[in-house]
Amino acid sequence: MDNIPAVRRPVSRRRLLTGAAGVAAAGTFAGAFAMPLPASAAGDGHGLRIVARNENGGRLQYYRFATDAIEWDPAVNVLLPDGYHTSGKRYPVLYLLHGGNADFRTFHMQDNIINLTAGREIIVVMPDASTGWYCNPVNTNTGPRNWETFHIAQLLPWIEQNFRTFPEYNGRAVAGFSMGGFGALKYTAKYYGHFCSVSSHSGPASLRRDFGLVVHWANATSAALDLGGGTVYGAPLWDEARVSADNPVQRIESYRNKRIFLAAGTSPQPINWFDTVNETQVLAGQREFRAALGRAGIPHEWHEVPGGHYFRHELFVQDLNGMLGRLRRAG
Repeated sequence: MDNIPAVRRPVSRRRLLTGAAGVAAAGTFAGAFAMPLPASAAGDGHGLRIVARNENGGRLQYYRFATDAIEWDPAVNVLLPDGYHTSGKRYPVLYLLHGGNADFRTFHMQDNIINLTAGREIIVVMPDASTGWYCNPVNTNTGPRNWETFHIAQLLPWIEQNFRTFPEYNGRAVAGFSMGGFGALKYTAKYYGHFCSVSSHSGPASLRRDFGLVVHWANATSAALDLGGGTVYGAPLWDEARVSADNPVQRIESYRNKRIFLAAGTSPQPINWFDTVNETQVLAGQREFRAALGRAGIPHEWHEVPGGHYFRHELFVQDLNGMLGRLRRAG
């Protein structure tokens, strides 16, 4: 679930600032790789207007957009495979979704995604999502925060317009950590033909269990960190249709014929209430989800491992191997 507050996490997993600092950080990091390639410049489209960018001859590309879907200008890092600029190949794409209280830079600054994907023929797209739970909210007091629209209706076709991808079911995977793990499961079910592989690393998979604890958590954290007191699902009464549409355990048939990867920790730190509340609920929800998949005869890969609520690099590498085995190969 949402990783709040940041100060409760180890330094190696600290949360990152957003805003203008993101431009500088992403630009400095990307610019270190190689000389510019102006011919590869991306263009506007699908409701997105580029307002800042750092394109270069290396792997990491950065863009910030103006869009009617989001009041402020969200950003994305696009991590290209080695040799992209000269190969002429098309590549599968992984949409990698961050957790709560984080931003588009989390995976490359905090989780070393550049090294974790070295030598792999896949494009990795890492967009902003604030703490919006990958949803169009029921209400907002801070202007538009339609993250689902931004990701699915705008960013996904924009990526396929501007990069050499396979714009098809077998060309796309989605994965995420924590809130992003929920987002990956949600997008896969709601947009069945978009993604052939889904991975949830410590992401909740059941919204209604324990009197709707995850829904209450999503409402509270989005209200505090993204919506200025508005909520994703409505409060005190929920929009029940939205909850049902987003709830993985209520969408089991939507996972058929897909590769599914689930991971959760079994031993959160008992003195850390935040770690315990998050991963205990994640583990219980994933078990409920797995049981439903099993009853439906839907194959899935799952891992219960020691530890609490954090992104496990070794499991991501294992997951990436499985994705590449399922996705269309670069060529």
